Amino acid sequence: MCADFINRAGSKTRVHKVLSQLPLFAEMSDGELGDIADATAEIMVKRGDFAFQRGDPCGGFHIVAYGQVKLFFVSPRDGGKVVWILAAGQTFGEALMFLEKPYILSAQALVDTMLLHVPKEVVFHQIVRDGRYARKMLASLSHRMYGLLNDIEAYSLKSGAQRVIDHLLHCGEGDCENTRHFESSKATIASRLNLTPEHFSRILHELSARRLISVKGRAITILDAEGLRGYRGRALPQDVADMA
Repeated sequence: MCADFINRAGSKTRVHKVLSQLPLFAEMSDGELGDIADATAEIMVKRGDFAFQRGDPCGGFHIVAYGQVKLFFVSPRDGGKVVWILAAGQTFGEALMFLEKPYILSAQALVDTMLLHVPKEVVFHQIVRDGRYARKMLASLSHRMYGLLNDIEAYSLKSGAQRVIDHLLHCGEGDCENTRHFESSKATIASRLNLTPEHFSRILHELSARRLISVKGRAITILDAEGLRGYRGRALPQDVADMA
């Protein structure tokens, strides 16, 4: 099921506040930001529903106001490959907006989510009138490309354990320093790290057995951060089986 509610006349104040907190819009005047807020659509996507699917036309880019979205390639064989897991404040769809191509990924809400959709006409107008905005948009696209290159490096040169440890140390969402509360299922995180769910579970079990972490549901607590970093240094690529 796709997003079941789109509100183009929603709270301008709410949209304005979300936009004002993003670096992409930080230097705009209230009037400029108000114009963009007027054209921006609020899209409510319930958990498990799609914001869009592969092949849908791309008429702008999205901002996650709250919630969490996974972007993934659909595969009838194994459920697909997760490319990104995006949380509040993150954006997606900019590149295809400029190329004027349909989506090549599908976007599915992992929890109840609100997205903001900024139409491409507004973006193109702002780029023409303000070179600073154009540079920020380029920086956003460059950051996304940098992330993709890091992913390629990780999939090619790092073991499964190294990928999991990096994710725990840097990519968790937690309410305290050492506990990560993941909205995503373990299968979703495994796909994001290019691992099978079974391989991912074996790595978590090994790290738990070494008393480096503890796992309770979707909460993972780091018990020994230094030990985890040290284990990461020893967890070098060993064989093809380890590079799932």
